[in-house]
Amino acid sequence: MLDTIRPAPGPADVTGVRRLARDGLLAGSAAAARPGALARLRGGVYAVAWPLVFTRVTKPLEHRRRHPDCARGLEWLRPDCLDRFHDDVEAVVEHALRRATGPIENLEGWLATRLNPATVDAHRRRRGEIGALQRPRLPSWLGEALGGDPWLCDLAVQILVWAGVTATAGAELWPLDGWAARRTEVTGEPVAGRDTLDREVGQVLAAMRTRPKWHAEHVERPLGHKQAPVAPMPSELPALELVGAHEIDDARLTGLAEQALAAIEARLDRGESPAATVTAVVRTVFGGLDRAPGAGSRDDWLATALADRGRLEGIVATALAILGR
Repeated sequence: MLDTIRPAPGPADVTGVRRLARDGLLAGSAAAARPGALARLRGGVYAVAWPLVFTRVTKPLEHRRRHPDCARGLEWLRPDCLDRFHDDVEAVVEHALRRATGPIENLEGWLATRLNPATVDAHRRRRGEIGALQRPRLPSWLGEALGGDPWLCDLAVQILVWAGVTATAGAELWPLDGWAARRTEVTGEPVAGRDTLDREVGQVLAAMRTRPKWHAEHVERPLGHKQAPVAPMPSELPALELVGAHEIDDARLTGLAEQALAAIEARLDRGESPAATVTAVVRTVFGGLDRAPGAGSRDDWLATALADRGRLEGIVATALAILGR
């Protein structure tokens, strides 16, 4: 997977990088290197840095984002998560080739101390290059325009963050499904429908447009750097099913599970009973399914599961284990 962006470094490249680091010559050698030699230096540092980045940056982030599949390994990363991983590794490599000016006996140990400043600085630099706010914060005037509503103010920050990242939301402009889970965390209310999220995003954007120059610079301009959403096929054409029904069920369940875990964690943080919280959230989030995934009947499968004390205790225990409670 790594060889999709650069030739795989050989043992000599890694050994050479370690030797230069020990001698305090890594940054100086990179600054003076010809393109071919520089590529080998970059490849050697990349080989040392990427396991650290995945273990200490990517994996914890994917757990926080409720992407347990992405946290399993590089081959499991979703496309946008993989792009973020590569960006972070490149940031660490660039940082090392500029800042490794003194003797470094333990290159991995030194890189581990540089992961956060390197990735944060690169992230802010990339945002700044496209006009997005480097440190998205809610301007006081925007908070006033939104009436100080906690969720709308939080949504405004989410919009500013989203405008400056390279990720896309498929055929849509905004990641409404993810924001639905965030809304539940902030408000404590059941997961909202897409119509509600659409209306609230429109309300926030209308407030932002009261200052046209600011909106054009920090929202419209960075959004213009995203890949255009893929237009849906005309409705009269039959849908081409590329995956089986069970895979569609799995994908839907994964999204619902992420929403449910976010809502459960928010309510537990407020001190609510674990059993009551899990039961209420599971009933709310999964209650819209008319059948158990993979089953053909339309019986009340969720009520049956929650009425079984043993199954309910298992559901509660599983949810708490995933959240580390």
